[in-house]
Amino acid sequence: MDTHNVSESTEYLQYLHRQKQTLQNAQSHKGQRPRPTKTRDEIIMQFMLRRMMASKVPVDFNAIRSSFVPPAYAPCVTPLSDLKKVMIRDLTLETHHRGSYIILRAVTPPDTMTAIMVIVEDEEENALMLQLYNQEEELSEKGCLTEGTVFVPEHDTLIPSSWRRRLMGNDASANYWKMKGNECFNKANYHVAIDCYCKALDTSPTIEEALTIRLNRALAFLKTHQFDTALRDLEMASTGSKPSEKALFRKAQALYSLQKFRESCDTHEALAKEYPNNAAAKSEFNRAIARLVEQKSGKYQFKRLQLEANNRRPPVLDHATYVGPVSVRSTESRGRGLFTTKPVKAGDLLFCEKAFAYAFHDAEDSRKGLVLLINAQTDSMTVGTQAELIALIVQKLYKNPSLMPAFTDLYHGSYKPVDVSEVDETPVVDTFLVERIVALNGFGCPLSSRESHIRAMKGEAQLDNAREKFHSCGVWSLASYINYSCYSNARRSFIGDMMVVRATQDLAANTEITFWYQSPLNNDSEEKQMDLRHWGFKCDCMICQDIQTTENSVLTTRKELRAGLRKEFQGRKRPNTTKIEATFSMLEETYRQPASEVPRLSLWSPYLTLAMVYATHHQPQKAIEFALKTLESLGYVVEGGHLPHASGTPLLVKKWGLMTDGLVGCWMSLSSAYRQIAPDLVAQAEGYARITYRICVGEDETFDEAYTQLSERRDGLVV
Repeated sequence: MDTHNVSESTEYLQYLHRQKQTLQNAQSHKGQRPRPTKTRDEIIMQFMLRRMMASKVPVDFNAIRSSFVPPAYAPCVTPLSDLKKVMIRDLTLETHHRGSYIILRAVTPPDTMTAIMVIVEDEEENALMLQLYNQEEELSEKGCLTEGTVFVPEHDTLIPSSWRRRLMGNDASANYWKMKGNECFNKANYHVAIDCYCKALDTSPTIEEALTIRLNRALAFLKTHQFDTALRDLEMASTGSKPSEKALFRKAQALYSLQKFRESCDTHEALAKEYPNNAAAKSEFNRAIARLVEQKSGKYQFKRLQLEANNRRPPVLDHATYVGPVSVRSTESRGRGLFTTKPVKAGDLLFCEKAFAYAFHDAEDSRKGLVLLINAQTDSMTVGTQAELIALIVQKLYKNPSLMPAFTDLYHGSYKPVDVSEVDETPVVDTFLVERIVALNGFGCPLSSRESHIRAMKGEAQLDNAREKFHSCGVWSLASYINYSCYSNARRSFIGDMMVVRATQDLAANTEITFWYQSPLNNDSEEKQMDLRHWGFKCDCMICQDIQTTENSVLTTRKELRAGLRKEFQGRKRPNTTKIEATFSMLEETYRQPASEVPRLSLWSPYLTLAMVYATHHQPQKAIEFALKTLESLGYVVEGGHLPHASGTPLLVKKWGLMTDGLVGCWMSLSSAYRQIAPDLVAQAEGYARITYRICVGEDETFDEAYTQLSERRDGLVV
């Protein structure tokens, strides 16, 4: 949804075809044993040479890297005790060696492209390259994966005796492992510290030692964003008549990070009662209270959110999700949907949701390029941060399995996930399920919709943002339940990783909320229906029904007339308005249904353009006429604004239509024109401009910074 999908782009199809051919060639060798062409030392030398050369060659960050989604296969759900140990020599090409496991040790430092790569060996000193996908950056950046690393904890009995480091031995004390863990923690090597604390707890510590070790391990879990496991340690550490100060403080932090703000506040209350002098806790308590207020009331300081989004990279904001008058229910034919629980007005906040996960592309940061994600099974390709988003979600679910049900419940098409959630006390994360959910539920998004809106109004992007595609992306769980309709009644906007969804029409209770996955307000919208096969359904809204029942000859005529209008507007410094209005009359005749029932998508943009032309040439009556026609072509029913105007008659939108960015300027141009002819309507028109801005941008606290009647522009935009 608004992602940079290049699945049908001739520029990228070669990559898809090449990947399919590679997969086909690889399958022809399935089951064969690889024929070694290099010795162990040659494999290592070649890897190290390439790694060294890569570090010396300047990185072209404008180049797009590629990442391939392999053919899907189910994750392993077999306990380790039921698996058979194998060696590298037992492996065959293009084979998932199910029922087996292999112990490997790194013999080189890692290298990173779209995967973390490292040369590994088995006990027989046979070597190959291992590629690790969907890992956290710390694995290679903070020394977690170094030469000699075995891919199990260093004290695990699975490690061959010849690979074990010389330690104090298995009879080392709990204090030894605790101190070793503290040493690693102080070096920010949190994963190794956790392994040491685990070993310490396995060596029969005293009750006092176990409490300290669990508190230390919980802090390391917090540092690595493993909030579920941190809470388990803290629950055990906080038993007794008087829980420790550290246990309560860290528990409140873990709950906050899981966005359990009510529980976090409750824990802070207990902490403040027992330990009232903890200054850091007071500050965090206030922060938790602020999030709880947002969660309950939906009251945000939106201007501050805009500033935070502009100043933070990535723009991940510390704010809560608010769920307003909406609920998830079953629809008659399209699975689940989101419905209103009470009447709402156009511009009302339906919900404001923090992203479940969010991957940001900063076009101004040359250190990070884009990735072309290719899925040859679904014939889909996207350019952006989708590959990063998948990795972020995989890690988040692995670290906090309590979050898994809310994510895996999202629509995933025909993909069949396994029904096992945990094996050997380790969460099962199906990366292919994650990829499907991201593909079907991910939203492309700007840094902020305000920034995108202003760019569009300045002519730096499409006026309706219909063709703007974004390289940043995320998953917003509640928003994923909203079904598509060309005739949408809600609109999403973004402030960093916060999605704001507002009603674009007055809605009764129990109305299904719909919005666009892709905007229909583009030049090809009336020649064909929106292609929604990706989501498994076909839109049957009034606009689509009208297209289906309109003869092809009429659609062709409509297209030709639109082309003529574009040529007329672009070809002259001052367009021939008489000719343009005559063309409008012919274009209007190609429609059978009134615009109040079926919006006329071909007309709104040229109507608005002509209104601005008349405004520029100081013809306010004509400017008002075509500004109102702009609104009416999109389904609006406006009363009290037409000329001649009876003084005292209010300007009233009886029915709201389709929403697009250009309508803010439309209302502002109306307000400016009314100043000369109907002054009593000036403030009312500007009020509707403010509501429209609120819907498009997500908030209206910054409206006066973006628009003013004193602007030199006819649309009121502050240049």
